[in-house]
Amino acid sequence: MGKLVVSLDGVVIKEVQLTKDKTTLGRRPYNDIVIDNLAVSGEHAVLQMVGQDVFIEDLNSTNGTYINGKAVKKQLLQHNDTVEIGKYKIKYLSVESSDYEKTMIIKPGAAATAPNFQHTAPMSNTNFAALTGTSSALIKVLNGAAVGREVALTKVVTTVGKPGVQVASITKRPGGYVFAHVEGGSRPTVNGSEVSSDPVHLKNGDVIELAGTQMQFVQN
Repeated sequence: MGKLVVSLDGVVIKEVQLTKDKTTLGRRPYNDIVIDNLAVSGEHAVLQMVGQDVFIEDLNSTNGTYINGKAVKKQLLQHNDTVEIGKYKIKYLSVESSDYEKTMIIKPGAAATAPNFQHTAPMSNTNFAALTGTSSALIKVLNGAAVGREVALTKVVTTVGKPGVQVASITKRPGGYVFAHVEGGSRPTVNGSEVSSDPVHLKNGDVIELAGTQMQFVQN
């Protein structure tokens, strides 16, 4: 089964399993893969599964669809191909790769309004902190139904928010943790300042507000 790994400026922001015959990609919220960026057309491209093969077709988008740096109209995807749409890079993995563990979704009990947390781990059975020198950290929820809940940032990428409303990612890097806006019409804030298109380096005690939920970044 194929998988797409979406990244922006080197930060992995989401993974998508290709389970449907047709998977649409674009800026509009009704797409299967929503990329909320003006460089992405409302209906930008479609991925079609034909047996074990996956084709990508550009839907006459404004800025085009590129594979490994070359503009394409329709093309069969090969394992490790990189699709480029605006500043976004989407790596296609044709089989379940050992470089990526299965995504785990942690649901906050019965609280329907609390944010979801997803963990994505591009390293398996490896102490990432030991390799990079990054100390451990966690996110603590400060308000709402899930107040007091803590989520340890043990994976390389943790996605927080409400799909279809507002989603952001927290990524471990050698120099620390960075926070990035993933999707949603409004942007999250860090210490009251709106997050731009560039990832924000988090510091111990920073307060994140996302989809109406306040969370504090705590680093040991």
